[in-house]
Amino acid sequence: MGGLSLWHWIIVLLVVLILFGRGRISDIMGDFGKGIKSFKEGINEESGTRPAPPPAAPVPPAQIPPYSAAAEQPPAVTPTPAPVPGETKTGV
Repeated sequence: MGGLSLWHWIIVLLVVLILFGRGRISDIMGDFGKGIKSFKEGINEESGTRPAPPPAAPVPPAQIPPYSAAAEQPPAVTPTPAPVPGETKTGV
């Protein structure tokens, strides 16, 4: 009870092929593909985004700055002491 078996799907497929024919199904799927393409183009136009341009040509080695290990190191962080419970900063 519930799902369709393989034989059910085969029978449904045969009925669809008999009713519509092979050429008509091909036409319907082509129209469906054109509709999806048109929908995607409309979404891109509405959101203002365009497809990404092709990647730029690689930079020649003469224009690449030399490697500097200091540029990649994070700044030093000095730890701050944690407050002690019961102690106040007023000095009393």
